Amino acid sequence: MQVTIVTFPQTRVAAITHSGSPQQEHDTARKLIAWKIENRLLDPVRNRSYGLHYADHQGPDASKYRVDFCLSIGGPVAQNSHGIVEMIIPQLRCALARDVGSRTDNKAARYLYEHWLPASGERLSGHPLVFHYVNVGPNVAAHEAITDVYMPIV
Repeated sequence: MQVTIVTFPQTRVAAITHSGSPQQEHDTARKLIAWKIENRLLDPVRNRSYGLHYADHQGPDASKYRVDFCLSIGGPVAQNSHGIVEMIIPQLRCALARDVGSRTDNKAARYLYEHWLPASGERLSGHPLVFHYVNVGPNVAAHEAITDVYMPIV
């Protein structure tokens, strides 16, 4: 798997936090999607979809599972009934790998943790993994899903 070192740019996002069972995360994501549609933020280039993953949903910390679902934005987030808030993803030095396939088993994230990081001499920065969901929507087949995985390092 190809890994490159990149600088993830500081990014203003609208976000909603999901904590708990990974099986319920789609209910949380649907709130962000509804807000996105309501606010007509439908350009996938300007309004990129992200997930900030704090723990592996299949790993030993699965009970602490948390993900912030995010959408890059150009303006402020007004108070709303969906629970969407404004956040900033800071500029981060990252190892970047691309995953193609089902988002339920992200091979790039696993590769970065299990193979690349131990051999790299790099250290984790303490920030969550940033998943950029390159293609999203009801017309994207699971095997065609593209996710760029940014592992923050120091």
